[in-house]
Amino acid sequence: MFVVWRARTLKQIVIAAAAVLLFMAAFYLQNGAIMTLAGQQPPSAIYKVDTDRRVVALTFDISWGDQMAPKVLDVLKSKGVTKATFFLSGPWALQKSDIAKRIREMGFEIGSHGYKHDNYTEHGNDWIRDQVTKADQAIEEVTGVKTRLIRTPNGDFDKRVLRTLHEMGYTVIQWNTDSLDWKNPGVQTIIQRVLTRAVPGDIILLHASDTCKQTDQALPAIIDGLRQKGFEFVTVSELLQDASPKSKLE
Repeated sequence: MFVVWRARTLKQIVIAAAAVLLFMAAFYLQNGAIMTLAGQQPPSAIYKVDTDRRVVALTFDISWGDQMAPKVLDVLKSKGVTKATFFLSGPWALQKSDIAKRIREMGFEIGSHGYKHDNYTEHGNDWIRDQVTKADQAIEEVTGVKTRLIRTPNGDFDKRVLRTLHEMGYTVIQWNTDSLDWKNPGVQTIIQRVLTRAVPGDIILLHASDTCKQTDQALPAIIDGLRQKGFEFVTVSELLQDASPKSKLE
């Protein structure tokens, strides 16, 4: 009798413990929290933010050339756009320091676009740390800015890359609206893609490298069109401060 009673008691304890664990799992899932052992969400990339304000962030990647970037800066100046975010590669900042300094002097936000334009998922963590550190040092040397935002080359990352960059103090910035200007699909195509896809809290991907030959031609209409829709321009950092980021973990 004692053995049977003890077995039943043990069984009841196991069932109760399992019920508690199931309840806790359901609670976390219902609240959208996939928790780590430290009680924090894993690092993620930011594509847009959830906000009721009609604000968007124009972002420009630069890794090559000296023809397109000045044209883009001229358009922004002529249109009175004072807030945008530029992601610069380390070698470009060193080689085209006059343009990089102009970006800074115009008051635009500067982030990192890495050093060598390789996919980070194809390299180890030490290589990633070395590349990001070299880019950080190069950009700071030229502009005085210590970057804390990064857009990885080709937008390439995975969980391991995100974790490594997060440990270095970086926030990974992607995009919600891709202008496709890097494909040179035609000025009107670039304009329409942005104007038909932009939403409040959007991060818009554009380029100011010489390989993208239509960005400066499309940019005036993009700026005018977004303003007509009631949008204001902010930096990525301002976007992150004012609303809840919408992340995707690839």
